Amino acid sequence: MSAFGLMPVSSRTLGVAVLLALVAGGPAMLAWQVQTWRYERQLAQTAQIQAQMLNQITQAAAIQQKAEQDKRLALEQQLSASEQSHYRALSDAQRDQDRLRDRLATADVRLSVLLDADDVAAGCAVSATAGTGGVDHGPPRARLDPAHAQRIIAITDEGDRGLIALQACQAYVRAFGR
Repeated sequence: MSAFGLMPVSSRTLGVAVLLALVAGGPAMLAWQVQTWRYERQLAQTAQIQAQMLNQITQAAAIQQKAEQDKRLALEQQLSASEQSHYRALSDAQRDQDRLRDRLATADVRLSVLLDADDVAAGCAVSATAGTGGVDHGPPRARLDPAHAQRIIAITDEGDRGLIALQACQAYVRAFGR
């Protein structure tokens, strides 16, 4: 007799139920475990792909940021060079104006204006005759009073400064326009 036949009927039923559960549930448990392994592998692959994409995005952002920093640095250097050249031009113009003002004050240089021949004929109070020992053989001239000459020099000085400042502003705008 078999070992199965020696069991009581109630235990036999229970044994058959357990045996059927093992026979039916074993492959189901095995399939469940295989499915778990596959799903874990897919999740790992997805995580790896996402990490690679994130790394690529980070690298692209770093490259773009470096390019922007290089552009900004080049612009700052260009603006600095432009500012230095305009400052140099302004200081040169100021130095030239100061020299001219000093020469006018010491009577080393005199400003004169051209006279219109019609005004001389109309009775202008300024003498149209050339001074003695002059080498200027051009049209008649009249010397300006030193105070008026100083005012004219001051006006031209302000004009020179304004033009240099305008050029600096234009260079600044052009640098940002690029």
